[in-house]
Amino acid sequence: MSHITIYRSIPEQIAARLQQDILLGILQPGQPLREQDLSSEFGVSRGPIREAFRQLTEQGLLTLEPNKGVRVAQLPSPKVRPLIAELRRKIELFVLENIFERITEADLAAWEEILEEMRRACERNDLRSLVEQDLRFHRAIIQSHDDEGLLILWQPIALRMLMQYNRFTDLMDSYHEHRRILDAIRAHDKAAALQALQENIQ
Repeated sequence: MSHITIYRSIPEQIAARLQQDILLGILQPGQPLREQDLSSEFGVSRGPIREAFRQLTEQGLLTLEPNKGVRVAQLPSPKVRPLIAELRRKIELFVLENIFERITEADLAAWEEILEEMRRACERNDLRSLVEQDLRFHRAIIQSHDDEGLLILWQPIALRMLMQYNRFTDLMDSYHEHRRILDAIRAHDKAAALQALQENIQ
């Protein structure tokens, strides 16, 4: 059965759609976003658009500048990107190492479901769905830790790193990278799981 993400509110639905458009490069860095245009596109008042803008600004995907309005954030510079990648690795490796002995069959089943959706997305060359499943997989690992604050730290870093998701020429390579992480976890091989996770975050 296909996974359907359920959002709690209209602003969250709008934010999720804009988030994907930014990560896929449909909305380009520096591109202005106007409340009136988007309220017409989504068929809502300006209030939900404004709230979606707030959420995406907190995630680091939009910027609000005086006299310029809301724009898509610029891509991390070549000098900054390695730092962002290293910060993300540190958070995810810390989490996986700390939860490794507590991973349950229910966790594995949930992560397996995400990978199955990822595989299907890769097979049909559906980049939008692949980006969603990639984020779901890593977010699920982060959310397995007891400290909820780690998700707040991780999310803007991960999203900034994933802007213009184009590392893979063959989308199935993304699936195989994530499959190696989960297979190592299933085999109770912590070192291999940590190595596979580290190699996936580039």
